[in-house]
Parts: sequence; structure tokens; C-alpha cells
Amino acid sequence: MDHISPLEQALHAARALVLADLGSGEVAHADVVSLVEESIVQRRWWVEQWPEGIEFVAGLVAQDVQDGLLERYGRWPLCPVCGSGTPHALDVEPELGPDPHWVCSEAGVVVAAVGSLGTVVR
Repeated sequence: MDHISPLEQALHAARALVLADLGSGEVAHADVVSLVEESIVQRRWWVEQWPEGIEFVAGLVAQDVQDGLLERYGRWPLCPVCGSGTPHALDVEPELGPDPHWVCSEAGVVVAAVGSLGTVVR
């Protein structure tokens, strides 16, 4: 069996986590999946330049896709916690760190780990 490098493992995991979140919001359309793939290519290069950043890949891919969606479609993922007021997107925290989570900055609460939006009770 071929050995899969830690970089490829991290990239595959990041792809799966972000696709799970996109799928939970029913926005995993082909053009959106293309945003994920574009981010994976960019982050592969980034980690090759800075190997210590490998544990940050999932959060960075989530942020890349979120930024790409904002430019094309609007805010994603929308906060499921705040029932009133202006709809707003969740943020990824930490911005550059391991174990990324979706956080509602307005309510100051952690909503879900990246990859676990589908488990959030609305």
C-alpha cells in the first residue's frame, strides 16, 4: 500500500471537512466545490513553503471558501444561533491555528467545529 504523506492527509481531511459543512447548508454545488479545489491547490503550495502550517490547513480552506462564496453569492455559513437581527456569517477561529471552529462573533459562542455544521441544532 502506498504511503500518503502528512500533507496529502491534511489536505484530504480539510477538503472533507469543508465539503461536509457545505453539504449541511445545501450549497455544495459544482461551482462551489470548485472553490474548495482551488483552495486545496493554493494551500498545498502554502504548506510546501511553510511545513509547520500543516495543522492550520482545515481552517484556512474554510476561510478561503467562505471568502470565495462572499464574492460570488453572499455570506456563508449563516449564523444559526442568532434568531433575530441582520443575518450574519460565522467566523473561523482561530484564524491561524489548529482545531478550527465556526464562531458567532456577535453572540460570542462557538457554534461547531469546522466539518460539523450539520450537527448543529437550529
